[in-house]
Amino acid sequence: MYKKNLLDQQIGILGGGQLGKMLAIEAANWHLPIHILDQKADFPAVPYAPFFQAGNFKNYDDVYHFGISKDILTIEIEQINVDALFDLENEGVKVYPKPATVKVIQDKGLQKLFYQERKIPTAPFKLFENALEIHEAILNHEIKIPFVQKSRKDGYDGKGVVVVSEENNLTSLLDCPSIIEEKIEIIKEISIIVARSASGELVHYEPVEQHFNPDANLVEYLICPAEIEHTQYLEMKDISTLIATEIDLVGLLAIEFFIDVKDNVYVNEVAPRPHNSGHHTQNSCETSQFEQHLRAILDMPLGSTRQHSLGAMVNIIGEPGYFGKTLYKGLESILSIEGVHLHLYGKIETRPYRKMGHVNISGNNRKKIIENIKIIKSTLKVIS
Repeated sequence: MYKKNLLDQQIGILGGGQLGKMLAIEAANWHLPIHILDQKADFPAVPYAPFFQAGNFKNYDDVYHFGISKDILTIEIEQINVDALFDLENEGVKVYPKPATVKVIQDKGLQKLFYQERKIPTAPFKLFENALEIHEAILNHEIKIPFVQKSRKDGYDGKGVVVVSEENNLTSLLDCPSIIEEKIEIIKEISIIVARSASGELVHYEPVEQHFNPDANLVEYLICPAEIEHTQYLEMKDISTLIATEIDLVGLLAIEFFIDVKDNVYVNEVAPRPHNSGHHTQNSCETSQFEQHLRAILDMPLGSTRQHSLGAMVNIIGEPGYFGKTLYKGLESILSIEGVHLHLYGKIETRPYRKMGHVNISGNNRKKIIENIKIIKSTLKVIS
């Protein structure tokens, strides 16, 4: 089944952030030779990978020259040079997720068309090239307020998203290729992570209920499994399987869903890599999302996704108003809580709403876990 000894597989990761760090830590358990490409040697993943190469994953030459000597190339971020990935794939490098998969997912417009063509439920949308076209469409009654604007490329963690709820919000429109979605009245935001190997084996993790920071529009905390109707879970599971199969996934795919006030399920967007909504798997599941990703791209048998306890995750983000050298306030207090597991990213500078780490909570009492989430949110602060 394996053409090359496991320990001889040269694995490259495009991106040296916190996801790359956690992939490298898992890879160390199997003594895998991990190579990291990113711009600076002080990025989170670098101390945990045997090999580092300075370069820009958005630059064709940097990606190509890094990847050509690797057996397997994977990503921790989708904003990368996809042309280089196609050429590397043609040269025989195993690129996972596949370049065609990344090309669709890194463009939210192509994503939405992908769903539309396959009759996958998603919020009604229109595509626009710039802010002027959007203003004209409003005047011509082609779209109406309220709506949500999303940049087609380079958006993440709430960046590249504008919610227009009334006329005077139009000054904040993004002047770039974007999609306009009808604003759905959401009651829950759910994520399901799917893993699929190169041989086509596929597994699902339990659905995760996400709660967002209203100012930064990024996940503040999550709890798993989500409290949703069983029929909704089955619908999401079927949709997740369809997307992962149709997009020819190899690796991990996080599918984010909306549930509206009428209990309808919609796909929001997907990410083809380890994801913030899967961090709880490190401490509450048989197989973490990071180990699972490695299994998938190595075409090894996928691990069990069984949850041995309830899981929750609280993002540690930079406090508003603070810029500079990172200081953590309240670590001792939160580490005294049973079931708490601390994961710091090692970023040496903080800024408002920057992801600096996360806290996983495992246990068997949902009410107690929710209480501990509140304690952690109010106690643990990142300042400078």
